[in-house]
Amino acid sequence: MDNELKHRPVLNENSISFESYEAMAEYYLKYVDTKPFNAYYERPATLSLLPDVKGKIVLDAGCAAGWYSNWLLKQGAKVIAVDFSPNMIEMTKKRIGDKANIIRADLNEPLSFIEDGSVDVVLSSLTLHYLKHWEVPMAEFRRILKPSGYFIFSVHHPFMDFTFFHRDNYFLTEILSDEWETDKDKVKVQFYRRPLYKIVSPVLEAGFIIEKLLEPMPTEKFKELQPEVYEKLTKRPQFLFIRARKN
Repeated sequence: MDNELKHRPVLNENSISFESYEAMAEYYLKYVDTKPFNAYYERPATLSLLPDVKGKIVLDAGCAAGWYSNWLLKQGAKVIAVDFSPNMIEMTKKRIGDKANIIRADLNEPLSFIEDGSVDVVLSSLTLHYLKHWEVPMAEFRRILKPSGYFIFSVHHPFMDFTFFHRDNYFLTEILSDEWETDKDKVKVQFYRRPLYKIVSPVLEAGFIIEKLLEPMPTEKFKELQPEVYEKLTKRPQFLFIRARKN
């Protein structure tokens, strides 16, 4: 497949954390395979929602350093990997070379380089909470999916964001800031918090049927590596997972 289609987006005014992910790209490539929150909490749940992808065309929407793209390729899928960070795009290329279409794109904007009804599965791991408005990505995911195609995604759990950041009004959609440790320095990251109905309603309104919703437990490997955090996650969910199908 072609390494990168000729698509150079101008970042949408609603795009946030661009510089953060530019700064963290090499860190992601180096550590994301074994970071407990990714490897032993988010990833097992997301993978459990995926159908058999052998021979299928899958959009990795928010590919970061390409872990899911690489996994999908190993399962026999044909992959389109998109991310808004040029550095993350480079990390994905380092991981998988020219085995997929790797495209820089902002999910706030239409995915005009993908044809209608040409994709079997859209996978978006921990990405949509960086978007304030979901109407465009939901409409685009539905447009590009084949009939009965799958849309699987994970996001911050609304309960976690509301309680951890001590917010006053659960029903607001608002921007939050956090600091993440990397191997070099702390990086400030921003994302949007929203109530549960503003996660579920855009999916339904776009014409999807929600088949499954998960609030999973971390794995035993997580417990082995970070027992104190494991105990917290068994009482307070960090992420929310949804599998939907095009209606």
